[in-house]
Amino acid sequence: MSQLDERIAQFRKMATDDPDNELGHFRLGQLLLEDNQPAEAAKSFERTLELSPQFSKVFQLLGECRIKLGEKDKAIDVLTKGWHNADEKGDRMPKEAMEKLLVSLGAAVPQTKAAADDGSPGGFRCQRPGCMEGNRARQLPAPPIPDELGQRIYENVCAGCWNLWFKDFSIKVINELRLDLSSEFGQNEYDRHMREFLGFDS
Repeated sequence: MSQLDERIAQFRKMATDDPDNELGHFRLGQLLLEDNQPAEAAKSFERTLELSPQFSKVFQLLGECRIKLGEKDKAIDVLTKGWHNADEKGDRMPKEAMEKLLVSLGAAVPQTKAAADDGSPGGFRCQRPGCMEGNRARQLPAPPIPDELGQRIYENVCAGCWNLWFKDFSIKVINELRLDLSSEFGQNEYDRHMREFLGFDS
């Protein structure tokens, strides 16, 4: 079994054991797409959007699946919805990627809303893909980890997303993968999943 097959099996188990695990479905979809299984990947991305309907990157990847499957109309529909979602949230990279995909399909690129401040009382824009906080996003009071990664989290991830990872998804990752955080392997796996969840690793 190849390393990719092993990772697919790992995340398939995570998604099956906990059907509400956004991270499990998202990573499974990415790996299936990488393995040229667009139909199966699309199912994982659709489930991810059910759990996190504002996750801009997922619209982009689901659109790519539809293109690979020759489903042009469905691709245009999901990419257009995703573009509007990314535009609202200020997710520049997936928005630009979806623009290119729409152009490649000969479809019209939507018009952006007037460039104005989003009205966030705190003025903090969370950079984590799939952040649900919107205008409620608040910056952490301080870096959660005393190192460069902690500083990056402080500057780019809102308190709501960090708490979602720390109080919920990190526990699922530790339990489902049976990680021993006292070992170097366990700590490295934990850090890798945290980076993926926070959007630091594509």
